Amino acid sequence: MRMYLSSFRLGDHPEQLMGLLGEAGVRPEIAVIANAVDGLPEDARKAGVEREVAALTSLGLRPSELDLRDLFDRPADEAEAALSRFPALWVRGGNTFMLRYALARSGADAAVTALLKRDALVYAGYSAGACVLAPSLRGLEPCDDPDVVPEKYGEPAVWEGLGVLDHAVVPHVDSPGHPETDLCGIVAANYRADGTAHRTLRDGQALIIDGVDVRVS
Repeated sequence: MRMYLSSFRLGDHPEQLMGLLGEAGVRPEIAVIANAVDGLPEDARKAGVEREVAALTSLGLRPSELDLRDLFDRPADEAEAALSRFPALWVRGGNTFMLRYALARSGADAAVTALLKRDALVYAGYSAGACVLAPSLRGLEPCDDPDVVPEKYGEPAVWEGLGVLDHAVVPHVDSPGHPETDLCGIVAANYRADGTAHRTLRDGQALIIDGVDVRVS
């Protein structure tokens, strides 16, 4: 399993992401999943996607958006087929509950989990893209509003995480200048108080998983 989980955007060491992708000089494709910001106005969402694409292109990658909304209510095998086209995913931040809903309704949750188990792709991203991998999303409410899902789709939020990690990831902790640093500090404090396994990241840091090698850079 190969993962690059940043607190905020590319982090301070994007070369660590490139190292997970294999041979130097190769320009792999990478799917940008931006469904964590589906609650934004469409022009703001589009601008956010364009920023991610520009940043990944600057690394020498070939990014393109994979909008999970195009897979809503489709047969389950279509999600895995769509994801399998890419050797890597970039799952951007936003609202974790909105992202989780899109993963569930598209069938991408099961597909991503299966592809990771086969080491068939690199999972990379930041903030909500890391938070969604936990066993549960409970405890994120101080910084991410679960009500955005019923407000947009008329259906309840999904509280189960993907369970790819055995702990929660709390980004933006001790990150002056980030608007959610205080709220994320509350999330981490609540996790400590109730004994929830978790790892905190400061902006600039990334959790890197390469098989049995797990480190923060």
